[in-house]
Amino acid sequence: MPRITRAALIQASNALPDSTDLVAIKAAMIEKHVGLIAEAAERGANVCCLQEIFYGPYFCAEQDPKWYRTAEQVPDGPTIRLMQELAKKHAMVMIVPVYEEAMTGVYYNTAAVIDETGKYLGKYRKHHIPHCQPGFWEKFYFTPGDLGYPVFETKYGKIGVYICYDRHFPEGARELGLNGAEIVFNPSATVAGLSEYLWKLEQPAHAVANQYFVAAINRVGTEAPWNIGEFYGQSYFCDPRGQIVVEGSRDKDEVIIADLDLDLIQTVRDTWQFYRDRRPESYEGIASW
Repeated sequence: MPRITRAALIQASNALPDSTDLVAIKAAMIEKHVGLIAEAAERGANVCCLQEIFYGPYFCAEQDPKWYRTAEQVPDGPTIRLMQELAKKHAMVMIVPVYEEAMTGVYYNTAAVIDETGKYLGKYRKHHIPHCQPGFWEKFYFTPGDLGYPVFETKYGKIGVYICYDRHFPEGARELGLNGAEIVFNPSATVAGLSEYLWKLEQPAHAVANQYFVAAINRVGTEAPWNIGEFYGQSYFCDPRGQIVVEGSRDKDEVIIADLDLDLIQTVRDTWQFYRDRRPESYEGIASW
């Protein structure tokens, strides 16, 4: 019997685009996502992933320490506790990207993974931190991840996480594959004109090179007062052959659903023996540069 996982991606715009009230923005975004998570569950999703730092705007468009106040402990903060309750309520595995405060002054761009019983399985911390124009000042907010490239065993498959800018680096994508990932989720915040041409190039390439499913998420809309560009949505699922199987819209809040046949991974690997034919002993120079 085939192993079919129904997976959901949620892309959403800022719920309070004209507000500067950090508490109100966070509450409104969480409320919006509670409804979208319920929709994913109603449509039969077994696994659901939210967008990068889902409960706020992409605040890295400016450098202001006020945003530190939106960070929480993981898993002991209120947002992850709420998501544990929702995961249990909907019997759905959840990947929840938030702003993590590890200790005073040390912050990470983090995704928590929760199983369908509400149990916290662990977290991934974004490794590659950009600091570039226009308005991607992430080193002001995030410490580079220090937890490696974990893969989480769930009822609905082995799940890995890569976050936004990570997708430009094939090394971590390969680590996730070698660690056994069957589905790699990449929650992102990226705008048109900067790297849109790479959006459907790099991640299908990771899927092909590592022969797993990739689930890519991007938020939608523009965010004042920074207006660094249009978050162009187009969240999608890509199969182990590099083919995009389901794609979201460019400009609206949406739950994107796909049925992923995890047995296809073995079928593709039986054809393309990329892991067998690797030559890791010849790649030693990569880590020395």
